[in-house]
Amino acid sequence: MPTTLYVKNMVCQRCVMVVRAEAEKLGLAPLQVTLGEITLKDEPSADKLKQFDHHLEALGFERIDDRRARLIEQIKKVIIETVRGGNLKDRKFNFSSLLADAMHYDYNYLSNLFSSVEGITLEQFIIRQKIERTKELLIYDELNLSQIAMELGYSSVAHLSAQFKKVTGFTPSELKKSHDRNQLRKPLDNIQDAAR
Repeated sequence: MPTTLYVKNMVCQRCVMVVRAEAEKLGLAPLQVTLGEITLKDEPSADKLKQFDHHLEALGFERIDDRRARLIEQIKKVIIETVRGGNLKDRKFNFSSLLADAMHYDYNYLSNLFSSVEGITLEQFIIRQKIERTKELLIYDELNLSQIAMELGYSSVAHLSAQFKKVTGFTPSELKKSHDRNQLRKPLDNIQDAAR
């Protein structure tokens, strides 16, 4: 019978590939691997699970048993996928409805849980994800600032620029001119840690 395991710090497609490879090496037969979770064909033995945990920890991941921690990882997954997917253009879009619908919990409960466990608010986490996406789009010259603001659901370029400066200490144009701009980027799994 298929079983789903939840894995902390699995926040990018490279993480998904690494976790899948480790599961396959151990003969765990992954059916599906997505951000924060892996579904195995069968429930692994206690020994295999212990081995898998050891391999995950060596790579900077951690399997999660606690329901609250799994919920936090699912929240992060939804936010990251939404920001990276560019689904924020609709002016009526809001994360509170999206998260409440996706998690089947009241947004206030999710927000309070996230803050108590992660040490930053959900809003701050969302803003940091949007700023990291902005950095990526600016560094690779994929879109201009006006297009980025629209893509990420900002009301104006000025609003995006103000948040960008507040989070990074730089304006978007200063980032583009910087010779060392790649050092300004953070791995997705370290974004919330920067606020602590």
